Amino acid sequence: MTTFETNRLIMRPFEVSDFEPFAALNRDPMVMEHFLAPLTDDESQRFMNAINREHDARGYGLWALERKDTRDFIGFTGLHHHDGATPPFPCVEVGWRLAVDAWGNGFVTEAGLRALDHGFDAAGLEEIVSFTIPANTRSRAVMDRIGLTHDPTRDFDHPRVPIGHPHRRHVLYRITRDEWDTAR
Repeated sequence: MTTFETNRLIMRPFEVSDFEPFAALNRDPMVMEHFLAPLTDDESQRFMNAINREHDARGYGLWALERKDTRDFIGFTGLHHHDGATPPFPCVEVGWRLAVDAWGNGFVTEAGLRALDHGFDAAGLEEIVSFTIPANTRSRAVMDRIGLTHDPTRDFDHPRVPIGHPHRRHVLYRITRDEWDTAR
């Protein structure tokens, strides 16, 4: 699995020692505010296993984020392939999750840009999307900062969110390889 360095971060495969801070991240109600619910430890373990399988199968996935200055695990950023027949699926999403004490430092922007670079250059992707609920202004601001554009014509009701749930509607942001190449 590929490891990257940015100015302040190491983006690397998940290690066994990451499990406890990863599970704590997924249990944190503030971090998980825009999801259906925090994850149990069993769900976090399955999620970590799936992340590692995706890296093995596709050569990309979600990378653990480690601060260079403290060597602390602070979350993850990367690319995730979504299967499915309901638009916007199938697609590749750039996504992230960060511990609250690391918010507001530009870490996700830094890592998100590196993930996009890998997706378009090494992985050869033609389009990368990101999506969230409309109220998630922090993530939407990151999407703007890393060069994605909101495409209201592709906003959707997430098929894994129950009908009538306030988190069902999602906004979709996107960038193509040509747009990425032009912006660099």
